[in-house]
Amino acid sequence: MTGKKRFLLAGGLAGLAGAAAAGLGYYLSNRIMYMALKEDQFILEREISAKWLILEEYDTLPKEEVWVKSPGGYQIKAIFVHPHPTNRYIIFCHGVTENKTNSIKYMNLFLSKGFNAIIYDQRRHGDSGGKTTSFGFYEKLDLKAVIDELIERAGEDVIFGIHGESMGAATMLLYAGTVEDRADFYIADCPFSDFSEQLVYMITKKKEYGRASRFAVSLADFFIRLRDGYTIQSVSPKLAVEKIKKPVLFIHSKNDGFIPAYMTESLFELKRGPKKLYIAENGEHAQSFTANEEEYSKCVDDFLEENGL
Repeated sequence: MTGKKRFLLAGGLAGLAGAAAAGLGYYLSNRIMYMALKEDQFILEREISAKWLILEEYDTLPKEEVWVKSPGGYQIKAIFVHPHPTNRYIIFCHGVTENKTNSIKYMNLFLSKGFNAIIYDQRRHGDSGGKTTSFGFYEKLDLKAVIDELIERAGEDVIFGIHGESMGAATMLLYAGTVEDRADFYIADCPFSDFSEQLVYMITKKKEYGRASRFAVSLADFFIRLRDGYTIQSVSPKLAVEKIKKPVLFIHSKNDGFIPAYMTESLFELKRGPKKLYIAENGEHAQSFTANEEEYSKCVDDFLEENGL
């Protein structure tokens, strides 16, 4: 083979490798940005079947549907529930693929403790707008918009906390550590500590790319930066949590197979100031409450009492 042919062959192989990498990067970024969502009807029927949502009781609650303008230009669907004549509220951030209906079981717990509540759909979920899921990067700004709406309605002296589950917990921690530490307390239920580490964990566990998992994440990151304007590395609650001064209750199920419990334990270690950790014995991902209802409720009570809330 002549030198010219070798050069052409090498160039052709490099072109094929580049095209393959580009195809893989586009595919991986699609999987992240457009993760398949559960059908709203499926979530509704699931929560009713499990008796976490009793429609007759929910329908009688004093509430108001509110559309909140996102800084991203779309509308966020929120429900303000206010059965109590107080200025104590808690805002609920659901996880990826879910919607505000999934937050009702947590809402009921806090209504029983004298709080009013706000449940809302994260961007691209439920009735809210937004084209992509960013696992907390843009969602944290939507959370601020919901908080601003609450303060406008309830006044600057409103007392409120935020409860987040999974991606919602990461969203909450990113809000508190990088936007504003405005809430009086936070409850982080099964958050990931770092999105890039979570992706590597998921890819390695599924054995899709094996040892190439970090390369796959780097490739996805490059395409997400181009297509959605942020980096995977910037979605890192472990970098945000050190800046949170208000009390944080960290919760995780010991046997969580989706987001490992050590991620929450590392966040707990990094948090300075008032904090509490509860590792539930039972349940898988996002089941700390449903599988340990009494212990979960008592832990929340202890946390609120310890912090004068």
